[in-house]
Amino acid sequence: MRRSRILGIGSHVPPRVVTNHELAQLMETTDEWIVERTGIRERRWVDEGVGSSDLGAEAARKALAAAGLGLERIQMVIFATLSPDHDFPGTGVFLQRKLGLPPMPVLDIRQQCTGFIYGVAIADNFIRAGTYKTILVVGAEIHSTGLDVSTNGRDVAVLFGDGAGAVVVGLSDGPEHQILSTHLHADGTDAEILWVEKPGSKDKPMISHEDIEAGRQFPKMVGKKVFKHAVTRMPQAIMEGMIANQIKLEDIDMVIPHQANLRINEMVGKMIGLPPEKMHNNIQKVGNTTAASIPLCLKDAIAQGKVKSGDLVCLVAFGAGLTWGSVFVRL
Repeated sequence: MRRSRILGIGSHVPPRVVTNHELAQLMETTDEWIVERTGIRERRWVDEGVGSSDLGAEAARKALAAAGLGLERIQMVIFATLSPDHDFPGTGVFLQRKLGLPPMPVLDIRQQCTGFIYGVAIADNFIRAGTYKTILVVGAEIHSTGLDVSTNGRDVAVLFGDGAGAVVVGLSDGPEHQILSTHLHADGTDAEILWVEKPGSKDKPMISHEDIEAGRQFPKMVGKKVFKHAVTRMPQAIMEGMIANQIKLEDIDMVIPHQANLRINEMVGKMIGLPPEKMHNNIQKVGNTTAASIPLCLKDAIAQGKVKSGDLVCLVAFGAGLTWGSVFVRL
């Protein structure tokens, strides 16, 4: 049976560091308030003129280098983002052009914080089916240009950062390095508790002066409801993968959760009885980078020596939609 594996991981964040103290100059907040509620101390924001495809291209090059592969080996690109360079076409083709890739399938997916999980699952299934042998999966986000950095937007603006992560998914040569299973879910019942309402094609015009004055172009979140859904769905996704692979919690070497809020991840760990040393977080340094979150966190854990070759790792995410899912992988 054909199986896939992660051949290489790359990450990239912009050089500009934005601290909580800097945000306190723009809105009514404090470093203590942000850290207590989110765990975030700083995040990275891009300079003017940088797009998601620029960040994604940097992460992709690093992933290819880590895999020891040239561009000629890539047969498909999957790009996950909620912050595209343009309304259309999809950002994946701009990434393709910047990397110098020849004509090939390029797929853009919009699953927000679960985007990278969806992307890896799609790549895994294409490889299992024998359609392709090597696929580039990229998650990249630029939130900083779309935030309300006033006191009105404080609850959301303090959370988000910019960044990109990428993996090269290819054929596995044995069970020591293998994507074991993927688990995807969505439920649109409460879609509006985390969304950007405008612009939207159901309205004419897609966004009006009144919409802009009301701030409907900025992300809105019902924090308590999002928290409740996240601490319910993420443990479910972890348990689902454990059952599918017939493993126990102690068999997992590391859990890499989506970095939305440190308090969410701490609660998830407590709910499933996971020792703190078996869950890695880097939200303190980069904030919530949505589709880039998991590869950025995984790369950070590898750099710190917390995850090594052959480890059994659970990647798990929850995000807008509402969407959630997990990937179980032996690196």
